Amino acid sequence: MLRESIVLHLKRPCLFGILASLLLPLFVPAHVSAQDAKVQLYKSRNFQLMTDLSKDEADELLEELETMLKLVADYWGRRNRKPIRMFVFDDFANWPQEQIAKLSPDGLQSVRTGGGLTITQVRGFVGGPKIDSDAIVYAVSQHKTPQHEAIHAYCGINFGSTGPVWYSEGMAEVGKYFRAGERGVNASENVINYLQSQEPKALGAIVNNPLEQTGDSWQNYAWRWVLCHMLGANKNYSARFKPLGLALLADRKVSFDSVYGAQAEEIEFEYNIFLKDMEPGYRCDLCSWDWKAKFRVLSERSTAFSKIRADSGWQASKAKVFAGDTYSLKTEKEWTLSKEGPLLSAAGDENGNGQLIGIIFDDYKLSEPFEIGGNETFTVPTSGELFLRCHDKWGELADNKGVIDVRIGLVEKGERSENSR
Repeated sequence: MLRESIVLHLKRPCLFGILASLLLPLFVPAHVSAQDAKVQLYKSRNFQLMTDLSKDEADELLEELETMLKLVADYWGRRNRKPIRMFVFDDFANWPQEQIAKLSPDGLQSVRTGGGLTITQVRGFVGGPKIDSDAIVYAVSQHKTPQHEAIHAYCGINFGSTGPVWYSEGMAEVGKYFRAGERGVNASENVINYLQSQEPKALGAIVNNPLEQTGDSWQNYAWRWVLCHMLGANKNYSARFKPLGLALLADRKVSFDSVYGAQAEEIEFEYNIFLKDMEPGYRCDLCSWDWKAKFRVLSERSTAFSKIRADSGWQASKAKVFAGDTYSLKTEKEWTLSKEGPLLSAAGDENGNGQLIGIIFDDYKLSEPFEIGGNETFTVPTSGELFLRCHDKWGELADNKGVIDVRIGLVEKGERSENSR
């Protein structure tokens, strides 16, 4: 049976507030020919772009859109079926009134208020993945709005749906930050600063809030982005995230809670440390927490051995430690903080960069990081499982090289340790 539906995606970038209404009448224009030299039609393999941007700017935007679309299509495993039509505005003064009159009032309203609108028309599902649908985008040229809207258009054309709000807008934000060959955080400085200045938003408030809607605020978009980015990049959750997304795009009866409910505590923990440590270049895949590591209480006759990589976040030492105990440390091999950087031991350089540092995990809480370096013995500030890493900026781990072997033994039990066991 033929099914026809209209899907509207409206959003506004930071500083522009909430759109007055999402239920606007739909007007899908026929082909619009430019009546002014400032407005031109540019084409690429997957996009038809009507814009007042200069030719160089338009070509650059099309190149970015094509690169992004390839990454998106590879991720979701579905080739784009038809060109995405886009109206991208740099300055309304460049558009003649007779041309403006032929465009969608809905799209124009969204653009005039500094945002974007994607109108998707789904006429029917032929069977399986075959969908009879079209999408048209209206967007300002700033804030990567065209890239964001292009993700919605791709999903509308190829899936007939963009999924629930948290996934739809979160993945559109993830997509607009895609860069070929890069897997780190590329969010804007404003977004990162905002997220780190706020109390972490509860996961349930992101994925299960019926009051949130597309186009509500850039702040809500930021929270959706950070969750989708983490789930899609973190090794502990990425394998389930893609099938979940495909099911959501297919409007199947599945939810975040049904897929990740058993991992709720782990996800919340990693989500919180991602928010705390996030910076440009941060790699969730390199900082995925090791939940499977086995830890042992040390005695005078037993030691814990681990290989700590320079290019990764906190890694399990395999030693359960106690405040007040004194531990021995033996390290071998060296690492570097860049491809051409000098070899460093666990002691690091004169400024402490590259030194071995530790942190204690206990009941989903972390101590403050502390220095270990190349000392022969060390103590810990609290009891729990000891994790180690190479001291470097979180956004610069990816170019580190090398592994240091670490062996930890018990030298002497402290008084507090004896009383706590």
